[in-house]
Amino acid sequence: MPLILPGNVGSATAATGFNVDNSCRFDGSSSYLQKTYASGQNKTFSISTWVKRSELGDAGAIWSSYHNATNYLTLAFKDDDALRFQNVSAGVNMNFTTNRLFRDVSAWMHILAIVDTTDGTAGDRQQIFINGVRETSFSTSTAYALNAAAEIGATDKENIVGRHGTGDDYFDGYMAEHVFIDGLALEPDSFGEFDEDSGIFKPIDVSGLTFGTNGYYLDFEDSGNLGNDANGGTDLSENGLAAIDQTTDTCTNNFATGNILSPYANRTITDGSLTITSTTTQWTNICSTIGVSSGKWWIELKHTAGSYGGFGIVSPFPQTENNVIGDFSAPVVQQIGYVAASGDKKINNSTSSYGSTWVGTGDIVNMSLNLDDNELKFYKNGTVQDSGTAIAISSGYTYFVGTSNYNSSGSSFNFGNPAYAISSGNTDGNGYGNFEYAPPSGFLALCTKNLAENG
Repeated sequence: MPLILPGNVGSATAATGFNVDNSCRFDGSSSYLQKTYASGQNKTFSISTWVKRSELGDAGAIWSSYHNATNYLTLAFKDDDALRFQNVSAGVNMNFTTNRLFRDVSAWMHILAIVDTTDGTAGDRQQIFINGVRETSFSTSTAYALNAAAEIGATDKENIVGRHGTGDDYFDGYMAEHVFIDGLALEPDSFGEFDEDSGIFKPIDVSGLTFGTNGYYLDFEDSGNLGNDANGGTDLSENGLAAIDQTTDTCTNNFATGNILSPYANRTITDGSLTITSTTTQWTNICSTIGVSSGKWWIELKHTAGSYGGFGIVSPFPQTENNVIGDFSAPVVQQIGYVAASGDKKINNSTSSYGSTWVGTGDIVNMSLNLDDNELKFYKNGTVQDSGTAIAISSGYTYFVGTSNYNSSGSSFNFGNPAYAISSGNTDGNGYGNFEYAPPSGFLALCTKNLAENG
């Protein structure tokens, strides 16, 4: 059966009556949304959002209210991957930092932070919920003073999504259903519910909530205006974002990405863990966050730079390897690779001629991975290779999709949620995904909606 790497997969594998269509992809270096507050209250508010991380070990702000370097309020991942909710200002200090570290890059999770400084119980004046459950273990837990004025809700402060302050701690990853409620401290059941079968926390429709003077609802459904307030208020301005940053990878349909936990150095990983570029004259490799052992899957890879590359499947993905996919050493037991510079195929360290090279910038290769009939085919720019002769696959293994890059070469995965513009636009038979080349009949995008229906 299909396998998703361990972790809380959010709502993306739960049956749900409410579907989230879009998210926004933040690049961790320049993209954010911003709006100036109108005059308003500063004692009671809620921040709710769904996120999937694409970078670890580097601070990234989900949301901040910012006046200057010594007066701000922020909800952010720290360098050590803990989550911190912090207010810094003259005479008002609050800091709740989790003991728990958040290092699952394969999953969506819901984060809710609420404040009510009028609450008589100090520990309840600020609360954090993860996937509907209140967080109770903190390395730091400094509460707001009673009736304190938070660093929020004045016309000289900025409400920022995806960045802290004036230019640091950018968020790297995906964000969906981002909500700011001005004037109410709302519990998790205002934003989601627990699935009665799986127990997984899943989103509900939030459009009927009262958002308040400075509140807003970002559903990211308008690719031309990703800062659109779906509640009808003042939009947030876009910075470093474009239409391609609207994605269909969401908390109700989780797409595979490149797994940044694949332990290889000498690379840069961008575009929501989809684009990988080598930085030295050594091979670097990355695999998919989702592995499969049954079903029929269609995956696309765009060559973005250089003259080298590899594309294929492997089981299991190796822990260290300075080689191209297909030539990995133990503990890998099964692997097949299609090599860019030679056009060869490599099967379990054995090389033979196969098809065309794909070293041109912009070349797109596809694979039709058929684990029901145990066969694999590769395509270049829409043409099946080796006259369509299928490569036999060994059964009984869970396979991950991988790509290899060398000497400044680069490639970009498309599991149905591309980081590059598509000129044609093709979905699978279930209506999911966006591919340059149409999937053969029965072959699907690698996402949890398809896993649930075809696993």
